[in-house]
Amino acid sequence: MNKNGKASISVALSTILLGGAVLAGCSGQKPEAPAGGAAPGDSSKQEAPAPAKPVKLEVIETGSGLPAPDQDQIKQELDKALGIEMNLTVYASGDDYKNQLNVRMASGNFPDMFAVDRAQLKQYAEQGLLLDLTPYKDKLKTTIDFIGEDSIKKGSLNNKFYAVAKAPNIPYNTFWVRKDWLDKVGMKPPTTIDELLEVSKAFAEKDPDGNGKKDTFGITGGKLGAFNPIFGSFGVGSPNNFYEKDGKVVNAFYDPAFKDALAFIKKIIDTGSVDPELLSNNSTPQYQQKGIKGQAGIMWIDWPNVTKDEFAAQIKAVNPNAEWIQLPALQGPGGQFEASYDIGGNSGLYAIPKSLEKTPEKLNKVIELLNYVSTKDTGSALVQFGIKGKHYNVENGKVVPTELMAKEMNYSWLYQFTGRPEMEYLFVKFAKQAPFIEFANKQPRIKALNGFVDNPNGYNSADALRYIDEELAKFVYGKRPLTEYDAFLKTLETSMNYKVYVDAGMKQLADLGFGKK
Repeated sequence: MNKNGKASISVALSTILLGGAVLAGCSGQKPEAPAGGAAPGDSSKQEAPAPAKPVKLEVIETGSGLPAPDQDQIKQELDKALGIEMNLTVYASGDDYKNQLNVRMASGNFPDMFAVDRAQLKQYAEQGLLLDLTPYKDKLKTTIDFIGEDSIKKGSLNNKFYAVAKAPNIPYNTFWVRKDWLDKVGMKPPTTIDELLEVSKAFAEKDPDGNGKKDTFGITGGKLGAFNPIFGSFGVGSPNNFYEKDGKVVNAFYDPAFKDALAFIKKIIDTGSVDPELLSNNSTPQYQQKGIKGQAGIMWIDWPNVTKDEFAAQIKAVNPNAEWIQLPALQGPGGQFEASYDIGGNSGLYAIPKSLEKTPEKLNKVIELLNYVSTKDTGSALVQFGIKGKHYNVENGKVVPTELMAKEMNYSWLYQFTGRPEMEYLFVKFAKQAPFIEFANKQPRIKALNGFVDNPNGYNSADALRYIDEELAKFVYGKRPLTEYDAFLKTLETSMNYKVYVDAGMKQLADLGFGKK
């Protein structure tokens, strides 16, 4: 067990116990009481000191499903363990949350801890509203050990540590393919991008569902994200990615292999075997349902949307013989990478207002809270699984859920302010899906760095990304020849200020130590 996470609590307990020993006297014996009266120093007839009042803490973030305080068992346990009275407020809408937070930050009505994204972190830090946590790193040692030193970079700006990033996530996506369809058309699971192309064609042309109609196709996914593994097979990151290659940081658009990847994607699309509505697939359910309903035979998708009980049941309801399997990363001209994965990304950043320096009692409690939920066998277990002996038990060193975990702990993630050990957590929550989780996590991936990069002043990412999506779609659908790729890049650099973004990103990543091999 990591004892640092209990440091503050242990110190408080030690102080109480030591105080009791002093009152009892050094000899360990009470003086004998004279007849009819109390012994000198006997406090048995004195009033006990009033217990310290709990420290009130307000935390705000996005989320849903938080129960009322009197039904919130995690809040009650945290309050009791830390001597606090926590008021957690969650906003279901991200836009609503941003508006509420902006109003509060502008008016000086600061929460004691609050979620931010990178843009908000940059904005509030530059306004001097965030507490620089660098001087508190020793006090936050348990938290830092839990999230990892690299996570400090995710919450840092200009070499100052402004926000605690949750512990790293793991990748969920792989290509999935209909094994029963492969059997029907007499093919094996593809291992190269050329074999993938041939399977996609067969699924569109050879009636894999056996209904006598030409109503199936090969590949579907979320817009051009469906082809992220193709970029990986050419050894390049997905569009707009920064990553290290040959010891240097590069941007995907300037990697010579990027155009080759676009050309191969066009080759697949030209076969007519790709979802005709690919570019309008704005959300996972849109393409997921095409796979579930037997329209598509290949999807680049996350394991929950195929293997969770509700989706597995939907698949079997359509066709009891349907069998989806994961594909390993495909071999291509640039190697064997299952797309790219942003190691700078995070599932949550939590900042503390600078004003809390003036209330050290509250600040210390926020630090205690972060450390406690980062302590494996106590606070971290609580916010992952609930109450030991009620929501889970430990057998042979492993967490075993009770029926109450699924019924009462669906909101526990709202309290995972520093994240969780992802693999351990998922293996408990999704024991049946463990092989799929492990398979996805083990695939080799290009490590993208975009999560570490802030948009510089003068760069409008929304306009640039819209232009990128539009022009890349033209290239792969034959609406614009790839001979005009350099012209596309020139317009992106100038009209969209992409060069400003790239230069700023390169500097920021160099300052963080990337590309210095």
